[in-house]
Amino acid sequence: MTKSPHEIELMAEAGRLLASVFEHLDSLALAGLSTMAVNDMVDEMIVRRLSARPASKGQYGYEYVLNCSRNDVVCHGVPSATDIVQDGDIVNFDITLEKGGYIADSSKTYLIGDVAPAARRLVSVTYDAMWQGIAAVRPGARLGDIGHAIERHAKRHGYTIVREYCGHGIGREMHEEPQILHYGRPGTGLVLREGMVFTIEPMLNQGRRSVRTLADGWTVVTADGKLSAQFEHTVAVTRNGARVLTLRADERARVH
Repeated sequence: MTKSPHEIELMAEAGRLLASVFEHLDSLALAGLSTMAVNDMVDEMIVRRLSARPASKGQYGYEYVLNCSRNDVVCHGVPSATDIVQDGDIVNFDITLEKGGYIADSSKTYLIGDVAPAARRLVSVTYDAMWQGIAAVRPGARLGDIGHAIERHAKRHGYTIVREYCGHGIGREMHEEPQILHYGRPGTGLVLREGMVFTIEPMLNQGRRSVRTLADGWTVVTADGKLSAQFEHTVAVTRNGARVLTLRADERARVH
């Protein structure tokens, strides 16, 4: 369950490369692009420019390198040539990358053009909720402390937490133990130890927390049609707290 310092450095390299993929997406004008076009660009970047492997491709029979979840899509949205990113959308891109035998996993919800204030607020609170969870990570803390910090922040701002999907341990496999719930009671659950590596990836809904899966077997949407947002980082437990292995350049000030 725990990783050696050497393994964590290999995961940090995978995380650094994955962060560069998001930084490339940050530089693009996404409005008007199909989600399949974004998928293909990310595939080319990971394979040809970074000499790495898109870890989602082929996992559980999934054919693509990313999930793209627009507006009321909670998670696992499937790229399509007819799914066009529109001005005013919020869209989450969830991407995994394997390098040197180890996997990093991260996601970011993008604001596309002129986004309504209510949608912007949801995205901002979701991002901060993830960081509240990360701030709870340290040796001796418990998994319930992470979930409680995220849930408390979401509820304070009037949002609900999706409970059907959670963070997970990660390493040579994309999904390892333990499961990281985004709700819970402080002081409960598994005790964190130095060397654990897992994802924190809360999904917050504007309305009810209920979700449903579409006929494609992948795409999960809010049951009431209201917006959902998500952010994700891969995190290692260190001697003094947490190290975000997928940290992007624009986030460095936050951890310092």
